[in-house]
Amino acid sequence: MHQITSTKNPLIKEIKSLHRKKGRMKNNAFIIEGIKIINEAMENDYPIENILYTDQLLKNNEGEDFLKKLEGFYSPIYVSENIFKEISDTENPQGILAVAQLRYRTTDEINSNAYPFLLYLDEVQDPGNMGTIIRTADAFNIDGIIISEGCVDPYNPKVVRATMGSIFRTPLYYTSNGLEELKALKDKGMKVYSTSLEGSIPIYQADYIGGQILVIGNESKGVKEDIQQMSDILIKIPMPGKAESLNAGVAASIIMYEVMKQRN
Repeated sequence: MHQITSTKNPLIKEIKSLHRKKGRMKNNAFIIEGIKIINEAMENDYPIENILYTDQLLKNNEGEDFLKKLEGFYSPIYVSENIFKEISDTENPQGILAVAQLRYRTTDEINSNAYPFLLYLDEVQDPGNMGTIIRTADAFNIDGIIISEGCVDPYNPKVVRATMGSIFRTPLYYTSNGLEELKALKDKGMKVYSTSLEGSIPIYQADYIGGQILVIGNESKGVKEDIQQMSDILIKIPMPGKAESLNAGVAASIIMYEVMKQRN
C-alpha cells in the first residue's frame, strides 16, 4: 500500500498550493474531490496524476468498491485523516481526492468553419455562476466557453464542484484581450450577440443558426460597452414579473435553452 505519513511531503505541499490560482497555474493541475466527480473524470479519459484517500472512504460499500476500481488503473495513496483535512476543501469530505491536469486552450483552437455556438464570459466572477454556466453548456450541447481575463478561475475548487463533472466535457478557451479576440473571430465569419437591457430584441426573435458567440456580462456591470458596440445583435430575456434582473448563471441558462431549441 502506498502511503504518505507527513504533511511536509512534497506532494502534500503541492496539493495544498492548488487551492490558489497561482499554485494551479504553476503546477498545471487542480483538485477534484469525491467519488462522483473523480469517476466522471475517469469516464471522460481526463488525465489524473494522483489519487489520495483515507479510512473515511472505506466506511461503506460504495467507497470500498470504488477503491477497488481505482486500483485497476492507478496507485491510490493512503493518508491519515489529519493530512487529508489539510488538503481537502469540502466541509464533509468523502475521504478521496485527486489531482488532475489543467487543460488550457486558446481561441486559436476554435474552428470557425464548423459553425460553433460559443459563450464568452465577460468578467463573470461568482464561482456558483461559473459552475452553473459550465454545467448548463454541457447539458445543452454548447460548443465551448471563452473565459475572459477577470473571470473567476474555472478550476477553482468551488467551481469544479458546481459543474458536477461537466468541466471534463466542456471545452474552455482563454483570452487576455477579449475585445480583440472577439473582433478576430468576427473576421472569420462568426457573429457576436450580447445581452443588454437597452436597444435589444427578445431572445426568441434572434437567429442562433451558424457560427455565433453569446456574451454574458459581469454580475453587477453587465457586458462592457465596447463589446456591446461591436456586437452584431443585442438580446434580452423578457421578464413580465417585478424582478429587475437575473443572475448570470440563470440568464445564461435560459438563453442556452433557446439556442438549443433552434440549433437542434
